[in-house]
Amino acid sequence: MQTTLSDTAKRLPRAEEADSILRTCVHCGFCNATCPTYLLLGDELDGPRGRIYQIKQVLEGHPATARTQLHLDRCLSCRNCETTCPSGVDFHNLLDIGRAVVNQAVPRSPGQRLLRQGLRAMAPNPGRFKALLQIGAVFRPLMPRDLEAKWPHDIPPAGQRPTRRQARRVLMLEGCVQPGLSPNTNAAAARVLDRLGISITAVEQAGCCGALDYHLDAQEQGLKRARQNIDAWWPALESGAEAIVQTASGCGAFIKDYGHLLKDDPAYAAKAERVSARARDLVEVLREEPLERLCAATERRIAFHCPCTLQHAQKLGGAVEELLTRLGFNLTSVPDSHLCCGSAGSYSLTQPLLARQLRDNKLNALESGRPTLIVTANIGCQSHLGSAGRTPVRHWIELVDETLR
Repeated sequence: MQTTLSDTAKRLPRAEEADSILRTCVHCGFCNATCPTYLLLGDELDGPRGRIYQIKQVLEGHPATARTQLHLDRCLSCRNCETTCPSGVDFHNLLDIGRAVVNQAVPRSPGQRLLRQGLRAMAPNPGRFKALLQIGAVFRPLMPRDLEAKWPHDIPPAGQRPTRRQARRVLMLEGCVQPGLSPNTNAAAARVLDRLGISITAVEQAGCCGALDYHLDAQEQGLKRARQNIDAWWPALESGAEAIVQTASGCGAFIKDYGHLLKDDPAYAAKAERVSARARDLVEVLREEPLERLCAATERRIAFHCPCTLQHAQKLGGAVEELLTRLGFNLTSVPDSHLCCGSAGSYSLTQPLLARQLRDNKLNALESGRPTLIVTANIGCQSHLGSAGRTPVRHWIELVDETLR
């Protein structure tokens, strides 16, 4: 695709990157075939090819409009199009560049600004988020139906974490919303790793990965959180920690992008690249270990939902399924497993109608094999799918932990 960036666009910090990505696209349209919003809406402007064209127009000097912003907002950033694209278009980075330009030119409505600012203020702070959950539980009967459905019910407590020190050490990103919504997930991961001779080193200074801010109109704040995490993890990495483990694939995908996002920061480029190289989804650690020697075989019938951030961003599609099959779980077949469930970080709150349609379609696919339980690898997907009140949804590591015990 030929491009002629405007003089204004040429001065953007990522102008060359945007131009390079645009020129990679051959406008074939294969991406539309696997784009969840295009499949739902049938609008060219709500597919990857249309969004690329809109970003191209803005960068070439055409005015950004509220309609442009809407079509970019509707993108889930699921990166399914990247898996499909025969030309290797780096769509998610182009989208980030385009959104930043459009959002600077097009003011949001007061309601949208309040929602996004509220999410950025509450969700990245585990203490505030837990308090919000507790307050919400009291006032649940007074909530609008849609909000009440999304509020978690009967959150299982976290089990005890091991305290002994093993010879092998890893760091673990605790996350921001997961400790409130599913506190047993990280505790279960710690117990399983402990059985394999691996201890988790706590790094209290590390916080939110930065993805929420970055994708909610506050890219600089997201990068600031990334730098803070790099500073927090660096001493432990220098002293022998093997990896930085994530149990939420959305966080993992963003941390693995630190190296790219900070490549032009002279103070952090090298450190960010090393941190990204050491980032590991939990399944990447466990699949290399003799886990089946510790597990009792089970024929429990389950469906696995593979999050977009695991299969399309981290390229780990099939990894959890293979591990669970090794351990004797009976996995059901899931049609259209490549399609997004509609969670997409904060998308289920900023685009609730589309998110519910995608959720219900995904649940129909997951439940087609009549599982007794659905498991996933990302807290956002877990919460979103669970909000329908249908088949129970949990993180897959909790199931493995129960089998070990």
